[in-house]
Amino acid sequence: MFITDDIKYVGVNDHQVDLFEGQYKVPNGMAYNSYVIFDEKIAVMDTVDVHFKDEWLGNLAAVLDGKKPDYLVIQHLEPDHAGNIANFIAAYPETTIVTNPQAWQYMNQFFTLDPDMQPVLVDNLGTLSLGKHTLVFAYAPMVHWPEVMMTYDATDKVLFAADGFGKFGALDVDEPWDDEARRYFIGIVGKYGDPVQAILKVAATLDIQIICPLHGPVLKENLGHYIDLYDKWSSYTPEEEGIVVAYTSVYGNTKHAVEILVEKLKAYGAPKVVVYDLARDDMAAAVADSFRYSRLVLASTTYNGEVFPPMHTFLFNLAERNFQKRTVAFIENGTWAPQARNVMAGLLSPCQNLKFCKTPVTIRSAVKPETEEAIDKLAKELCMDYMANNSELAKKNDMTAMFRIGYGLYVVTSNDGKKDNGLIVNTVCQVSENPNRIAVNINKLNYSHDVIKATGKLNVNCLSVDTPFSIFQRFGFQSGRNADKFDGFDFLRTDNGLAFLPKYINAVLSLEVENYIDFGSHGMFICQIKEARVMSNVDTLTYTYYQQHVKPKPQTAGKKGFICKVCGYIYEGETLPADYICPLCKHGAVDFEPIG
Repeated sequence: MFITDDIKYVGVNDHQVDLFEGQYKVPNGMAYNSYVIFDEKIAVMDTVDVHFKDEWLGNLAAVLDGKKPDYLVIQHLEPDHAGNIANFIAAYPETTIVTNPQAWQYMNQFFTLDPDMQPVLVDNLGTLSLGKHTLVFAYAPMVHWPEVMMTYDATDKVLFAADGFGKFGALDVDEPWDDEARRYFIGIVGKYGDPVQAILKVAATLDIQIICPLHGPVLKENLGHYIDLYDKWSSYTPEEEGIVVAYTSVYGNTKHAVEILVEKLKAYGAPKVVVYDLARDDMAAAVADSFRYSRLVLASTTYNGEVFPPMHTFLFNLAERNFQKRTVAFIENGTWAPQARNVMAGLLSPCQNLKFCKTPVTIRSAVKPETEEAIDKLAKELCMDYMANNSELAKKNDMTAMFRIGYGLYVVTSNDGKKDNGLIVNTVCQVSENPNRIAVNINKLNYSHDVIKATGKLNVNCLSVDTPFSIFQRFGFQSGRNADKFDGFDFLRTDNGLAFLPKYINAVLSLEVENYIDFGSHGMFICQIKEARVMSNVDTLTYTYYQQHVKPKPQTAGKKGFICKVCGYIYEGETLPADYICPLCKHGAVDFEPIG
């Protein structure tokens, strides 16, 4: 395996292990990675599992070819990486150990070392020169032990990532990285999302060309893909849209309900449905996929007043790993006292930012017609936005979309014939019922005003309370005259050909201009409704909610002047001109207030 001219691989493959850490199935074995950096001074990066002493020392001797290592860098004291420290010292007694104070403490707990040994104990972001290679050490506590550190070779731009970016599987087996890396991360590191986020911020400041983990392959290409996945996994952001159905069933009745649900989920547009029988399937894979996808259905029998034991184990594993930011639904079964739903909800009570479906499904022993009706209702609730995003499944004349309109904030989309455009507006209202007419008020300074006046077509996207501030930055704080607001943004189209947002909205209305009224600074478009889709039951984002919960607090410390109440732009000066227009959101002086 070639890494760089100066960095050599001396790790081993383990096909003897069946359960990694005594619990994770590894049919393709494991790799324990170790590296050597050649320079004026030679550094060995970590050791391997003690069971591979002879193979590792042989690999090491082969690449050293008679040379003596100067340093043994220990980044992590877990025995699968540090198990051969004593054997290494016996073979190369003049080598200096390089580690951090916490790791040195653990090293003396694992091994009986010479009390006269003088290690090099490095500080966080401390450095060590090997000659032309300079090593930079970055502490990574709780990724996933307290003493962990990573090492950056500033010369070859290589990150030695300890257990970061590792995966299950030996290196002599060809298999996709994502699935086994996800199962490894969620199972072993998943609890420690915040520490991973912290080290990712440090990594973002480095020019990394190669990642050398302690498990799995050396990563040289498409590093952005791996880093993006680590960012999603450690921030607990769903990796993909989809639904995991995890169930336990004693006599097959709960399984029957799950089979009905799965077929309905597929029929209602779920992009991916993954099913796990928790008593039979790989528990670690079920846990990993629950973090991979956006929605989770839990179906269990009531068992001794609790839930069936595999479900209890599954939910414990989720809660322990900080399961969050998902939609969860329950199906319970019980002949005389169904309790599974309450028990499952209780086991998830430590988890944050979970949205629970409102549709209850309780099976009384066996599936009956009323059970199937409840399952159908639950499937529709879970797939509401999937159906609305699907041109064939969407209910396009759902006039209850009208009830989503409030004094709130909207993304109005249009197209000038060359590119899609969008802007934030806060004045959309229904002005008549028979016939239905919608009025949209747009500042004449906005490019969208001219586009809509020329084309006579627009879409109104009703923003919901889960809208992130980035949507306002994209559509509100730049002009469509000189920016492509949809660049790099996933979107769909209504039947009129205009763009709409597939998420962060609870309804979309396709409008055709019937009349135009000039109100001086603004133009009002009176529109017919050509298409109306309800996307979700999430509350409409009001202007007040935006101010209180979405818009970041402006940094006004040490500044004098006026602040825009809409977007937070700060005008620094003693006097605000009466005709001043905010350069970001285009609101006038009336929407500014003095700082302080």
